[in-house]
This record gives sequence, C-alpha cells and structure tokens, in this order.
Amino acid sequence: MAAPRPPPRPVTHLLFDMDGLLLDTERLYSVVFQEICDRYEKQYSWDVKSLVMGKKALEAAQIIIDVLRLPMSKEELVEESQAKLQDVFPTAALMPGVEKLVHHLRKHGVPLAVATSSGATSFEMKTRAHKEFFGLFDHIVLGDDPEVRNGKPDPDIFLACAKRFSPPAPVEKCLVFEDAPNGVEAALAAGMQVVMVPDGNLHRDLTTKATVVLRSLQDFRPELFGLPPYA
Repeated sequence: MAAPRPPPRPVTHLLFDMDGLLLDTERLYSVVFQEICDRYEKQYSWDVKSLVMGKKALEAAQIIIDVLRLPMSKEELVEESQAKLQDVFPTAALMPGVEKLVHHLRKHGVPLAVATSSGATSFEMKTRAHKEFFGLFDHIVLGDDPEVRNGKPDPDIFLACAKRFSPPAPVEKCLVFEDAPNGVEAALAAGMQVVMVPDGNLHRDLTTKATVVLRSLQDFRPELFGLPPYA
C-alpha cells in the first residue's frame, strides 16, 4: 500500500512549469507528433507522451524515436516538429484558473517564477499572445539556460529558478506547479513540494508522488500552503 502523502507545509515562493500547466500547448504537441507518426503508421499514445513531457526537445525526440522505432534522427524529428509547431504555438491559450491565481498572488506580493524546459525560440512563439501575463513573474528560467545542464526529472531547472529570487528562496519554502511526471520528480529531487495538475489522459499511477493533485488550477486553495486565500 502506498504511504499516505504528508500534509502540505507553508511556502513563500512559487515556481510554475509552462507547457500544459500555464499554457495549453500539450494538445498542440500531440497533434503535430501524431501527424509525423502517421507517416510510419505509429501511434503517439499517452504512454509515449508521458515519458517525454517536461524534457528538453532533443532528449524527448530521442525517446520518441527509440520507443516507436521511427526511421529518423533526433535532429530531423526536432526540425520537422518545430517547423510544424511554429504555425500553431501562437494560438496557445492560457489554462483555466491560471490568470486568476497569478493575479491574486501578484496582488499579495508572493514571489513567482516560471521554470520551463522550452528553449528561447519556442518560448517566444508560445507566449507571443500573452506577453503581459508573463510579465507578472519575477523571472523565467528556460530549458536552454546555461545553468540547466540536465533537463527534468533532474532538479537543475528548479534549483536555478529558486536561486534567482532576490534574496534566493530556500528550497523547502518553494512550491512547484507541474502537469508532468518528469516535472514532479524534478521538484521532489530539488527538495520542494509540488502541486500536480495532470491531463485527464495521464495514467493515475503517474500522479501518486505529488504533494497535492488537482483536476484544474481553478481548484487550488492557496491557504493549504499558508498563502493568502481568495477573498
């Protein structure tokens, strides 16, 4: 039997993943990768997707190629998928509950940051329609940042992100928001608590390690973590 989750502890700093958590981009990835897989009569299923969510592009591409035995290099898969994705990324909408939560926390002076595996070019395309919203965060750490040597599930990105608050945030006072199993593992490896908002298609077994699991950010209760409650 799985050990019961420890109760949430108070936090002071919040770190947000982006893809599938703040922005509805995971759906776009699914459409594009399935389009490529169709050529080889392969299925880009949620079993495959759950392995690569939160990883850097080249690493994710290699996993997809290995699992589905696609006859192409990781560089070719990244190049073709990025070419297709650049047409759809600017259409990505904010996920439900995101704006309300971030504006609420900003109003109360809670330090906020984004830690995303997306590289600079991809980030620019995805956030083009939401520049004002992403301006609400204290800082943003990208997957191609020199300090992020290893992608999720390694903790590098969250540790770098916590260090960039002024003053730096103690890891035990950080709360991470994630939708991906690799991201949850990375947050826990960094010594942080984590709220998981998984896609409904993700296997439940992959959600057991998070501090709290929600169906939507609309369901988040800040007071659980010692943060100012909604009025």
